[in-house]
Amino acid sequence: MKKWIVPISIIALLLIIVWRFNNKAVTLKEDANNRWGDVESSYQRRYDLIDNLVATVKGYADHEKSTLEAVIQARANATKITIDPTNMTPEKLAEFQQAQTGMMGAFNKLMAVAESYPDLKANQNFLELQSQIEGTENRINVARDRYNEAVNPYNKAIKRFPGVVFASLLGFDEMTYFKSEVGADKAPKVDFSK
Repeated sequence: MKKWIVPISIIALLLIIVWRFNNKAVTLKEDANNRWGDVESSYQRRYDLIDNLVATVKGYADHEKSTLEAVIQARANATKITIDPTNMTPEKLAEFQQAQTGMMGAFNKLMAVAESYPDLKANQNFLELQSQIEGTENRINVARDRYNEAVNPYNKAIKRFPGVVFASLLGFDEMTYFKSEVGADKAPKVDFSK
């Protein structure tokens, strides 16, 4: 019986290590998934506010139909792309970001159209929506930062020893960080001549 004590103790210790790693990795991954939910929630708020802003502008600028349709289409395209944080890849994240960029480009054209309508610019609903969108952009940035902060300890846990040994066995893959778009490090060119 004594000869079995050492092997049984080693197996028990190994099981405890695997159990603790699994629980820690699950907790960290769920924290990161929760933060991704915050990112999606912030983007959804943006989509909803843009719908309201388009409706407000539509009342003032009926002949700007192509710009309004472009914003509506860009919003629809952006909402089609959803990402499951459990299988997020850099490619899927890039596609998501590209859709967001397209929507914001169309939105910026809408805001340029709004500049042509002094009554619209003074409209309380328009001003409030514009302010809420500004605040939402800040929320999006904070949510993305918090997501990255949650991904970091998870990725560290599955890459450090002994986690690296158990991560692939237990199905824990590296999560993708939210990164800025290519060229985001350069200031946008502003041209008022158009």
